[in-house]
Amino acid sequence: MSGTEQGRRSTRSERTRRALMEVAVDLIAGGGVSAATPAAVASSAGVSRTALLYHFPDRPGFLQALANHLAGEMARLFDASGRLPPGVDASDHAIDTYWALLQEPVFKVFVELRAAARGDAEVAAAISGLLADFDSGRLGGRFGAVSQAGEDPRSQTSRDLGRFLLEGLALGGLTYDADDRRRRLIGVVKRAVRGLNRKGATQDLWPG
Repeated sequence: MSGTEQGRRSTRSERTRRALMEVAVDLIAGGGVSAATPAAVASSAGVSRTALLYHFPDRPGFLQALANHLAGEMARLFDASGRLPPGVDASDHAIDTYWALLQEPVFKVFVELRAAARGDAEVAAAISGLLADFDSGRLGGRFGAVSQAGEDPRSQTSRDLGRFLLEGLALGGLTYDADDRRRRLIGVVKRAVRGLNRKGATQDLWPG
């Protein structure tokens, strides 16, 4: 086989693997981890079950490839969101940006996998490295953490507060006045982070 033919096959193989990962993301984002069965992934990607098994012979390998795909896509989205517009507060921008990112399918899948990992050892093993990179901020690129602060406990707490409140809000089921309640909650998150970053006072948490 010529080098050119090998290159073509390699390119086709990479395209197929990426298509399978993108389909898995769509399935999990829409229906949870259980929706991404081998049959559903293969069918949605337009390949045979045999082709799926050729690329991913077992579940741990498939899950690890999915975690690697998520890491790359999340880093790309973080990096694209990292530029601070002129005159905008850095922590406010980071909070707005992270909230928008949490609506992206890859971030929804990340949340689904974290939940599934509590009772699934194979999922837990596959995403352990991704979790560590995400929690430490290594995945963020130019976006950085939820605030442009230092590494002292107060600064770390401001980042964690913003991050976990936003992630909880993304999972919460607001059944009435959702837009107004969400807007008020995000406003409180911003003011709380500013207070921890010494940009505001604790009495500013709720506007007068």
